[in-house]
Amino acid sequence: MRMDRHVKAFTLVELMVGLMVTSIILAAVATLPFALSTGATAGSDYAYTQAQIRRATVYVSDLIARCSLICAAPGYDLAIWRSDDNNNGRINLNELVYLERGADRQYLRLCGFESTSNPEIALADLASPTAKGQFITAYGAHYTPLIPDCSDAQFSFLGVPPPRTAVLGITFEFAEDRTMHRYEIVAAARCLAVHRLNAAGDAIVATDDD
Repeated sequence: MRMDRHVKAFTLVELMVGLMVTSIILAAVATLPFALSTGATAGSDYAYTQAQIRRATVYVSDLIARCSLICAAPGYDLAIWRSDDNNNGRINLNELVYLERGADRQYLRLCGFESTSNPEIALADLASPTAKGQFITAYGAHYTPLIPDCSDAQFSFLGVPPPRTAVLGITFEFAEDRTMHRYEIVAAARCLAVHRLNAAGDAIVATDDD
């Protein structure tokens, strides 16, 4: 019997091609967990952002709907008389809240007060950009974050400035997937205490006849 000398075998080129294909498959398999993790993280970040926006929308809408007056827009803030808790027809410190957006318009949060003396605040004083700092120094403050990290936060009043503002618009931007997306919150007051304003609109009167 004779041995066949022409036994079939892989050529060097075929081995190299096979190794290349194998390496590509292994690389794809190795990066799959990272791709899945990145996708899950991006999805989680988007869900968190949307949850923040929904929470802020509900909070601001409820605040403005129930408020007595959007008193003033000093500096980068809005001074809001959230309600007349003691029914005295006057603005007291504990009834006051500031909607803040920061000097760089990079966040939205609320600044409130809890003072044992609960002093009366003149409406005209709330137009001063320094009033809030004086209140914080004298009485302290507590903060409620709404949108802790955003860009270009803006307030608008549909042509009617405080304290007669009935509709508040808030716009801000978020970076999502390396693209800036703009969002808007529109909140309307149900029953403003504009009848308590004097003719000049810079003071609260006790009754409609004062």
